[in-house]
Amino acid sequence: MNNYKRIFKYVKPYIKPLVTANVFTILVVIFSLLSVMMIFPFMDLLFNESPNQIPAKEVTSVFDLKDFIIVYFSKILLQYDKLDVLKYLCILIFLTFFLKNLFSYLQTYFMSVVEQGILKDIRKDLYDHYLELPLSFYTDERKGNLISRLINDVQIIKDSLIAVLNSLFRDPPTIITFSVVLFLFNWKLTLIIFLMAPVTAFILSKIGNSLKRSSQKSQEKISDITATLDETLGAVRVVKAFGMEEYEKQKFENENNSYFLLLVKIFRKRALASPISEIIGVFTIVIILFIFGTDIIKGQSDMTPGAFIFYLAVFFQMMPSLKLFGQMFNSYKEGTAASERVFKLIDTKSDIVNLPDAKILKDFETCIEFQDASFKYDKSEMILRNINLKINKGSIIAIVGPSGAGKSTLVDLIPRFYDTTSGKLLIDGSDIKTLQIESLRSKMGIVTQETILFNDTVKKNIAYGKAEIPDEKIIEAARAANAHVFIDKLDKGYETVIGDRGIKLSGGERQRLSIARALLKNPPILILDEATSSLDTESEILVQEAIERLMHGRTSIVIAHRLSTVRNADTIVVLNKGEIIETGNHDALIKNESMYKKLYNLQFRHQEESV
Repeated sequence: MNNYKRIFKYVKPYIKPLVTANVFTILVVIFSLLSVMMIFPFMDLLFNESPNQIPAKEVTSVFDLKDFIIVYFSKILLQYDKLDVLKYLCILIFLTFFLKNLFSYLQTYFMSVVEQGILKDIRKDLYDHYLELPLSFYTDERKGNLISRLINDVQIIKDSLIAVLNSLFRDPPTIITFSVVLFLFNWKLTLIIFLMAPVTAFILSKIGNSLKRSSQKSQEKISDITATLDETLGAVRVVKAFGMEEYEKQKFENENNSYFLLLVKIFRKRALASPISEIIGVFTIVIILFIFGTDIIKGQSDMTPGAFIFYLAVFFQMMPSLKLFGQMFNSYKEGTAASERVFKLIDTKSDIVNLPDAKILKDFETCIEFQDASFKYDKSEMILRNINLKINKGSIIAIVGPSGAGKSTLVDLIPRFYDTTSGKLLIDGSDIKTLQIESLRSKMGIVTQETILFNDTVKKNIAYGKAEIPDEKIIEAARAANAHVFIDKLDKGYETVIGDRGIKLSGGERQRLSIARALLKNPPILILDEATSSLDTESEILVQEAIERLMHGRTSIVIAHRLSTVRNADTIVVLNKGEIIETGNHDALIKNESMYKKLYNLQFRHQEESV
């Protein structure tokens, strides 16, 4: 119920169309009753053997509805010709049905704004929250699960909420109004009918609880399918290279079959609600027919044919509302299961947040400094231990070390992708935890080892998020990144869409676009993981030239893969097992029989020999 209270907050912006829609819902209820009520005089007009006689019974109250209608209609028949009455009755029947359907459309017309608005707002809040969560969150979550919750679970929440809203505003007024009419016609019989209601409610509640459990399992399973699909399509080149198509097909088929079996179970349970309601309804109608039939056979019935048909018609009109009201509880249970998954994510708090009094970093002026900084992930051993390092403005720092030494983790602390577990990281003497995150990252350009591009135009990838940047600046950045020549040869130049993650471009071209993006941002601090080892010689030279141009005049922290970068660095930091074991320039470090010399011989020597 608490989750549903939260869901109902999304209704507030749409109160006006919701109220309007439900005014039309009430009108639909009224005209549904009127359309059925037209049957009463119509049947009496056709089948009453003595239409010109007013019943002797006096009507003292409008609450004696049956007799009131019979007497009133008999008076009309005495005053007007039967054919004229038939003509006007037909017109009234048409008008009531026309207005009923018009109001039904208007209800849907206004309710559509509420439905789609709620869906849009929940998805927006969830997506916004995804982007606010720290990188550490994504190490434990499968991307497919997050996509599934945004698409599938939110859809289920919307469907459930709208089912509840529609049912609450539509079904209770219908049931109450029609019940009152039935009671006024024959209160004893109607009371017997409604004694069946608790039985129906009990059965439907059992079905609803079972549906909630199955719905939770199905939502988890569709998350698994989405995750499998995302992983397979993202790695389709590897799948084909290893000839693993059949393996991936089988893996997907297993997930798909499990989901299929769960859905079959859900649909079967959901389908039980309608026939159970209907069987109980038919049983009730049989009781009505038996009691009415007995009275008619014994000559004890005070109902005209029209009154009898009207009573049955009202009951039949009420049956769908009773069924929908029962099914609403099933929808509520399914929505509860989905909302638990969605709100669990929304309630996940980021530990990388701005402090209430966070300062804006206006300019980078002096240095970046690690003071006894250590770091570990939630469930890991210590990755970095007691890092002490000072990076002066304008200097080039090369970070080298064996795989798993903690190089990438070290540079990830600088833009505050993660916070130190202990110790401090200072920029211009201020702890970065006291700085506004947006202002901190605005001073940094990052070229990652994995080149991240978007399925958009070349122009929009370079000017990422900056629509106001003039074309001249974009072209200038592309030229500096050695990218303009190949861009100019593309079918539509800078307006060419480069495909998912830039798949239409080569590795070197993608890397040069990411460098152009960093150049356009023009940051004072550059964090660079050189990704040139997998490129061909020509691309490697072009990318390296662009990298050196990018580094010029900036404070650069580089995870080094090339000898030229290492030699040109002001300081080389050698990491091993999360600790700094050496610092110095190339000439000083190469003289020592140390880790750096071993790394040089393993990683860089062949580059020197090939030059």
